[in-house]
Amino acid sequence: MLVDDHAVVRAGYRRLIDAEDDLQVVADVASGDEACAALRDTAIEVVVMDLSLREGSGLEAIKRLLERQPQLKVLVFSMHQAVGYVTQALRNGALGYITKNSEPLEMIAAIRKVAQGQRVFSPDVAHDMACQAVQGDNPLDCLTPREFDILRLFAGGVQVEPMGDQLHLSAKTVLNHLSNIRRKLEVHSEMELLLLAARHGLVQWPSVMAND
Repeated sequence: MLVDDHAVVRAGYRRLIDAEDDLQVVADVASGDEACAALRDTAIEVVVMDLSLREGSGLEAIKRLLERQPQLKVLVFSMHQAVGYVTQALRNGALGYITKNSEPLEMIAAIRKVAQGQRVFSPDVAHDMACQAVQGDNPLDCLTPREFDILRLFAGGVQVEPMGDQLHLSAKTVLNHLSNIRRKLEVHSEMELLLLAARHGLVQWPSVMAND
């Protein structure tokens, strides 16, 4: 099953995967809710999951799918390369993580490896994980997947109410999470939080400066 909120992207993935004799796309959907519904109706072995969905969160969707079918294998295929995204995806049960910079055949190989229960990372992700291991702990590792999602959206400029709508949370709950995030990360202002998010790859520096 393919989970990506861009129909054109899913169509391209489908053509690529269906061209392989041993692989077949049996469902392609745009959100976590649609993925859970498809899982009820279709025999699925591997999910190729994007993390940035317009409705809901890819991280949360991974968790929900594995709660329903623990033997499912999940491969994240995302534009995000930062180690924080990889850590949160693995915490929620993903087996592999490759970026959209990967060559098409690299994705095909990753699907086959994940289907066999093997961990797999694209070279850019593996490099960044190795560098992080040398540098020491990532402060974002203290965040829960929900908190990480909220920080990711906040750093990307999403306001509280739209953020709540996307994550199915009240505005008050979002604000409470943001308060907890600042406390955990020991920052005292929104700008400090944005700068910390930028240093760890959740947002590009120009985006941070634009929010100043």
